[in-house]
Amino acid sequence: MRNWREVLLGTPLPTRLSHGERLDKIRALAALSPDALSSIAYANQEIYLGLIVAGSAALNLALPIALAITALLAILTLSYSQTIAAYPSGGGSYTVASENLGKYPGLVAAAAVLIDYVLTAAVSLTAGVAAIASAFPVLWQFRVEVALFLLALITIANLRGLREAGTLISVPVYLFIGSYLFMLAYGFVRALIEGPAAVASMPVMEAAQPITLFLILHTFSSGCTALTGVEAISNGVTVFKPPETRNARQTMVVMAGLMAILLLGSIGLTQYFGITAGPEETILSALARHIFGSGLLYVFIQITTLLILVVAANTSFVDFPRVTSLIAKDGYLPRQLNNLGDRLVFSNGILLLAGAVAVLIILFGGDSHALIPLFAVGVFLAFTLSQSGMVIHWVRVQGKNWQLKALINGIGAVTTAITFLVVVVSKFFDGAWIIAVLVPALIFVFLKIHEHYVEIRPQLSLKGYTPPPPPKQEPRVVIPVSGVHRGTLNALQFARAISHDITALYIEIDPSQTERMRQEWAQWVPDVPLEVVDSPYRSILLPLLAFLDHTDRVHNDGQQAVLVMPEFIPASWWQHFLHNQTAWMIRLAILYQRRRHRRARVIIEVPFLLEG
Repeated sequence: MRNWREVLLGTPLPTRLSHGERLDKIRALAALSPDALSSIAYANQEIYLGLIVAGSAALNLALPIALAITALLAILTLSYSQTIAAYPSGGGSYTVASENLGKYPGLVAAAAVLIDYVLTAAVSLTAGVAAIASAFPVLWQFRVEVALFLLALITIANLRGLREAGTLISVPVYLFIGSYLFMLAYGFVRALIEGPAAVASMPVMEAAQPITLFLILHTFSSGCTALTGVEAISNGVTVFKPPETRNARQTMVVMAGLMAILLLGSIGLTQYFGITAGPEETILSALARHIFGSGLLYVFIQITTLLILVVAANTSFVDFPRVTSLIAKDGYLPRQLNNLGDRLVFSNGILLLAGAVAVLIILFGGDSHALIPLFAVGVFLAFTLSQSGMVIHWVRVQGKNWQLKALINGIGAVTTAITFLVVVVSKFFDGAWIIAVLVPALIFVFLKIHEHYVEIRPQLSLKGYTPPPPPKQEPRVVIPVSGVHRGTLNALQFARAISHDITALYIEIDPSQTERMRQEWAQWVPDVPLEVVDSPYRSILLPLLAFLDHTDRVHNDGQQAVLVMPEFIPASWWQHFLHNQTAWMIRLAILYQRRRHRRARVIIEVPFLLEG
């Protein structure tokens, strides 16, 4: 099994190579910006769907809404550039909020960020499938299956290691950037040639509802999904090659510039040409079809859109495991999430994310539009806590120009807080209420996990520990046996090495076999007593547990019997299914009994290796 695992994921890497897994700016932009860059695909779609219900005239509001989102992007970029400088080890919302606002705001930020990463991956993959299905409509009915297949591919790529994932996704990211910049440039040339008269040929859509302030705010909150992923570079400063801070800040500026160009350019052309889309087509697909027709260039645009949206999930796969490792290190998630895998990545976090994303894709039928209402709430909650924490950071640390820095982050905090309120109010009944339930639920889980670790810490501490006196006598040994064979005799040989007080226990399932068992036992092991216990309901576990408890009560010396069990170890993994898993079930039963009686019983398994 390990051989197959290494074929799929690669051979293990030594710890000394961990520093060599850093990324340069070219590959870091590809690894950390796909979510932000690709968000124009679903942000444009949500703006279009939000306005089209008010008819064709409402589409004129798309560009002003996009300008407002771009202004918010500029504020976030400036704010997070300061976060990168202040937290060169990775200044995600969880770290900033925990250090500056306290434990509970930090946990709120942690819950919001984790939910955001899961939704980012789910929305990106489902939106990617929608993009390619616009070109090949036959795929619409297989959206879930295609999305799960793509999820499996990106999971394997990340399990292979950071450098391979960064290299793998560089090609589709830069293909997307190049193809879309070319499409926008070509579209502007066509706009200059054709002029505004092209709008007159577009169909007029009737209004289903009037243009209201609530409609505009609802559409704005949907379009704010374009800002997801802005924090990714701030979270991932440590993946950059030195100098990490400068490289991360430069990469963030480039990413924000590209986001602004893609968002404003695509929405500007869509509005200028009066583009509308059918029920099984995205608005970007309709724009590309209008500019290039339905030929190879259009298909290429849709393929690059699919690829960028697929690898956009990589932003989550890079940052989600890193954030969970930080939370686990603080004791609010299982410690296993802080362990590096064979390929110098947090494998457990990657697998946890993949499982959560798969569940969302299945539950929501692979529909990105159904997932969007859940999306922006957690994003802007994390933004607000992070920027508020940075204000406290500058006030506490001060330093050169700290008042200006605090003012910049303060503007970011106020702006994102207002946006957060707009998103919550406008999207609450569309599904945002689910996040309002999930965040407290996750915080409860964090606190229960932390409570467990706090409770066991003094139990494991050596402070004030007095070693117990050594046992005054040999342990009593009980060996459950099902027959007389080499495995049984092997276990008996070990038992004799630790004690002379040995009892064999035979659970009588079939009374017709009992007499033969007694005779064989007397022949091969005459010096060890054999106890036969009837089991009228054909259970192994209950009579065994009752016998052990009875033995302890009879001796009444505070000493528990040691259970020595022979266990077959087949030569091949599949042969395990050909044998009873009695030893495994007994082990589980004894563990649960320990919890019930608050007493420890020693279990020793003596393996007997089978061949062939």
